Amino acid sequence: MPNIVHFTDNYSEGKPIKDKNCISDILQIASIGRLQDAPDLLLFPHSFSELKDGISDLSILTLRDAQYEGNECVSVKACTGNLMGFVGVNDTSVSIHSRFTHKKHNGEVDENAQDFFLYYLLQKVFSINIFDLEHTNSREDKVFDFLLFLFPMMLKNALSQGLFKEYQTRCYDDAKVKGVIDINRYIRHDIPFKGTVSYSTHERSLDNSMTQLIRHTIEFIKHHPFGSSILNQNNDIIESVNQIVQATPSYNQRDRMRIINMHRRPKVHPYFTKYRDLQQLCVHILRHEALKYGKEKNKIHGVLFDGAWLWEEYLNTILKKCHFNHAENKLKRGGLPMFEQANADKGIMSYSQTLYPDFYKDNFIIDAKYKHLNSGVGKEDLYQVISYMYCTKANNGGYLFPDENNANWSKFQLMGHNGFIYLLPFHVPQSSVDYKTFIECIKTSEKRIVAKIEEIQ
Repeated sequence: MPNIVHFTDNYSEGKPIKDKNCISDILQIASIGRLQDAPDLLLFPHSFSELKDGISDLSILTLRDAQYEGNECVSVKACTGNLMGFVGVNDTSVSIHSRFTHKKHNGEVDENAQDFFLYYLLQKVFSINIFDLEHTNSREDKVFDFLLFLFPMMLKNALSQGLFKEYQTRCYDDAKVKGVIDINRYIRHDIPFKGTVSYSTHERSLDNSMTQLIRHTIEFIKHHPFGSSILNQNNDIIESVNQIVQATPSYNQRDRMRIINMHRRPKVHPYFTKYRDLQQLCVHILRHEALKYGKEKNKIHGVLFDGAWLWEEYLNTILKKCHFNHAENKLKRGGLPMFEQANADKGIMSYSQTLYPDFYKDNFIIDAKYKHLNSGVGKEDLYQVISYMYCTKANNGGYLFPDENNANWSKFQLMGHNGFIYLLPFHVPQSSVDYKTFIECIKTSEKRIVAKIEEIQ
């Protein structure tokens, strides 16, 4: 019988795990060193492979207070961080909800609770329509169904580089010889001579293993209960699907497993770089049932979202309307110089000479924090924002964080500087009876935070 363990994110007290069979699987999940090294574990943001500051080293679970009987662990407490989603291994399923999920108590979540906050973040960041997810039964299915809704966006993103082309070996038997003559086939099929010659060529083709993988994913989604609404959202998506269909005339459903097995490892192409993420997504969609019900021992699989990244990207959809710039620290884009002249002091490392505030404009620095700030701001976080304010000569700095208690904003004046630090809690609705009501309430929170920021300026 499978073990299903429910968590909320950022639960530092630790949830006791005492089932011996479950403990061994939990220990395996917690021991993953680099998440990107688990091939059947899909991570978002999908640009993890581009990042260089260790986001892919985040732990799914951290363990403490382990109790042993001999060499066997019989009890342990599991803590969570910013990652949310689903992870499975052997007979154990770990489901990590956002901490704003309804019906939570002491880090535990009702199996049927609606994670409206996570749904909303994904909808805003990835521009998807997820109303149909309300009709999905299990938590695991809901998490995997997000992949279907992400497919159109990632397909469109990949096609922005053009249709994937790859060299393929083609066999012909005609009178227009333009490749290497295949002696064996010539003897079998063309003797006595009938005016044709068997030969093969090595040519670039649109009908290749990558476009076939995408085509199989499209056909899979078409048969999903709400597949039609996914692939027919707008004319751009319809056109993208048609491009793939037209490029794959040799499609055959019976080839699906062969195509999937060809993509167990990511393809690396110097030009078609955006296809790598789409390839991983397609494999996960097509292997969903095999991953879910397969019995391959110690095979860790699942889908995880970095809550801190989602929160920051969600805030960007709001703050860009207030003309804030959004620096991308992890990709080293959109930063501000710390010194008047570059490399002014060779004793300072070059990567330390650029500032990457989460959000900034003329006189305001905002730091996006997904972690708890109700009990106060840590020293490092405080020093960081003050440094940004000093170097940009900004008079206002603040921390924007999600809050379930509807706390009031706070203001603190800095000593010896005409500047202020603000704590800006963003209220996440907790009493919505359905997703539609939740959206109405959180849009009210968005308007309130925008009004407060405009008031400060």
